[in-house]
Amino acid sequence: MSRLALNPESHFVNRIGWLRAAVLGANDGILSTASLIIGVAAAAATQNEVLIAGVAGLVAGAMSMAAGEYVSVSSQSDTERADFARERQELSENPEFELDELANIYVKRGVDRDVARQVAQQLMAKDALTAHARDELGISEITTARPVQAALTSALSFSVGAAMPFCSWQSYRPPVRLSRSWRLRPWAFSLFWERAGQGPAAPAFCAPRPE
Repeated sequence: MSRLALNPESHFVNRIGWLRAAVLGANDGILSTASLIIGVAAAAATQNEVLIAGVAGLVAGAMSMAAGEYVSVSSQSDTERADFARERQELSENPEFELDELANIYVKRGVDRDVARQVAQQLMAKDALTAHARDELGISEITTARPVQAALTSALSFSVGAAMPFCSWQSYRPPVRLSRSWRLRPWAFSLFWERAGQGPAAPAFCAPRPE
């Protein structure tokens, strides 16, 4: 058994599909819901009124983010399918040209022309459409659009982010609440970014906010 089989590598790029939607949803949930709660609380509303407004904002925002992500990522998916259909037609009508095209791609990457043609022939013999999608169109399993995944991730992360301002609502005193709501934002967002993306926490998000 090979060493790679015993120690399979796990790369963070595999998280691209859902991480973008998660960060966008969480940040939007924190900002929009905190702003809504602050605005309603500033109007001298009761605790119940603030709670109802916050819950309404959370539900509406989660649904809006899910619908928006689904529509936007679906447009990417439709474009990919259109390119697949076009490439499939070109492969059936002019396979020799497509073989030369794929070989030239490898030549431009530094492979010897004879070797590049052999590689192209072997890849096209196994799965010509996948080979052209990956090397000609830049579409792979990692980058393939997943509308449902993006929609669910965005809705869930928005809900989690929107729930954070409610932590300060429990002890409702307008001056304190405003401070605590916004104090939760940078630390929570930075922690999520660091854990999910395995990158350093952004200093701008970690800096304490004035009360």
